[in-house]
Amino acid sequence: MKIHEQNTTLFRVCGNVSQFPPESMPEIAFAGKSNVGKSSLINMLLGRKGLAHTSSVPGKTQTVNWYNVDNALFFVDLPGYGYAKAAKKEQDRWSRAIEDYLHRRGTLRGVLLLTDIRHEPGENDKLMLNWLREYQIPTVIAATKSDKLNRSQILKQTSLIAKTLDADPASVIAVSALKGDGRDILWKQLLQLIKM
Repeated sequence: MKIHEQNTTLFRVCGNVSQFPPESMPEIAFAGKSNVGKSSLINMLLGRKGLAHTSSVPGKTQTVNWYNVDNALFFVDLPGYGYAKAAKKEQDRWSRAIEDYLHRRGTLRGVLLLTDIRHEPGENDKLMLNWLREYQIPTVIAATKSDKLNRSQILKQTSLIAKTLDADPASVIAVSALKGDGRDILWKQLLQLIKM
């Protein structure tokens, strides 16, 4: 099945679980720290510049956002975790929304876990991946902002990320939303998750 990724719309914006849409199509969730580049990566994968709102300010995505991709699947943009400047009450609300989504969605086929290629994954990243493994949710690791490094640095950092997360180095995909690097590999992985 061929997906026309540019045929995408922002389907729903949810502040809490009660607003989640009924389960209808396969879903791929995007998770990661605040400001890791989830919205930028969604725009890159879909070939649309301003569909998912981006910001240099961490914690911009405070809702769970559903994108209908060609009436074939949903991309689900989760709030970023680990943003210390957000109020504790807000952080708790985001955490609950993320956990409820990941734990309860029958149509969830996998998670794209984003980590900044320039930095070693932190405790929040490890906790998230361990949680996903515990619940046997298939996960693809994307190392974002690869345009900031040269080729040898990219190889060194993807190896470090894999080692820190106890993952196969081949499973860490270096991506650049700015240049489009890693787009085809990522799409191939995501389509395998939803068996298309």
